[in-house]
Amino acid sequence: MGWRQAITGFWRRWFPTPSLGQRGETAAARFLKRQGYKIVARQQENRLGEIDIVAVDGRTVVFVEVKTRASADEAPEEAVGEQKQRRLTRLALSYLRSHGLLEYAARFDVVAVTWPDGRRRPTIEHFKDAFSSPGSGSMFG
Repeated sequence: MGWRQAITGFWRRWFPTPSLGQRGETAAARFLKRQGYKIVARQQENRLGEIDIVAVDGRTVVFVEVKTRASADEAPEEAVGEQKQRRLTRLALSYLRSHGLLEYAARFDVVAVTWPDGRRRPTIEHFKDAFSSPGSGSMFG
């Protein structure tokens, strides 16, 4: 094994290449910052699941689901079906409760990132207020 291979192996072990999903979330966060959003949390996990990005837009708490795909053949935003919407609603309510933010307006956005292999930059689409909370009488609906 040559010294280049040894260094490359060492580098990859200590600094692994981010996954497509991780790269998409980073690109989405940068995009939202450029749009004037304040990113307050990323990858917020609890027993119910994970919220990709929590941001603030004016006085509104925004829960952002990021969907990243390598191909434009499938629309990333279509992956946020009713079951995912229900889970995100429960996660958002839990987040608002635990941070004392129940009195603030909240909404759900989807950021669709398409990043084909070999491209330096992705295509990003932002769907504001992408869905309202499923179920009647909810605080989001």
